[in-house]
Amino acid sequence: MEPNAWNLGALLSAQGLDAAVFGLLGLLIGSFLNVVIYRLPKVMERQWAAECAELNGKPEPVGEPFNLVVPRSRCPHCGHQIRWYENIPLLSYTALRGRCSACRAPIGIRYPLVELVTGALFFYCAWRWGSGAAGIAWCAFSAMLLALALIDWDTTLLPDDITLPLMWLGLIAAAMQWTTTGLHTALWGAVAGYLSLWLVYWAFKLATGKEGMGYGDFKLFAALGAWFGWQALIPIILIASVIGAIIGIAMKFSVGLREGGYVPFGPFLAGAGFTALIAGPTALQQWMGM
Repeated sequence: MEPNAWNLGALLSAQGLDAAVFGLLGLLIGSFLNVVIYRLPKVMERQWAAECAELNGKPEPVGEPFNLVVPRSRCPHCGHQIRWYENIPLLSYTALRGRCSACRAPIGIRYPLVELVTGALFFYCAWRWGSGAAGIAWCAFSAMLLALALIDWDTTLLPDDITLPLMWLGLIAAAMQWTTTGLHTALWGAVAGYLSLWLVYWAFKLATGKEGMGYGDFKLFAALGAWFGWQALIPIILIASVIGAIIGIAMKFSVGLREGGYVPFGPFLAGAGFTALIAGPTALQQWMGM
């Protein structure tokens, strides 16, 4: 075997091994994301209730500690406490055949899907950017964006606890050259992302008297601008709008719309963000003829 071919094979083997390790890590992170997706909105609701009680001069609601760590995960049907070996990503779901070991109630298919998607995203990021700082940064981007998409779909909330760190991490990644987006481009991407949807929000509200989106959408779009640069904002918003229109129409005919006849926009922004992650912002601009 020629030396160059040997070196290429060794490089691919090392790259594949790193990607596989990151993929396994992604499965574990995906298991934690399931906790974040379910619990973070409830933690926020408890905080809001405590703040309202304080403003009204009433005692804060008292209950058992509830955060991302405690209490331990339980079956929502029978209260069975999930043992560690019942919480192994993908394997436990398969072994339990998608049912609680105590009451045999079905476990939602989304739990293993989140683990699988997170693992696939981590594998892809490590394969494309390596196992260094750039690969880790894009893995963090993927995990946070996936969590935001599902939280918004479930609750119409885009928590600042995730959107703002996602934006700052994008700016830091640009400054550290972990992404191909220069700091100047990333900064103006964040500014343009926020202001553009802010202006659309107020134009729609002044014209109709209704709120067409929430402030979380502004922050998420700003975060995508920080990661991909201001040039990618138009392709991202167009892709998100097309996906949102298609799914919204489909849900309307299937009577799947929420009360008020709307769907959250965050998941579609996230979908466009994942498209930019895989295709690259330059390819998006070429697709749009820009």
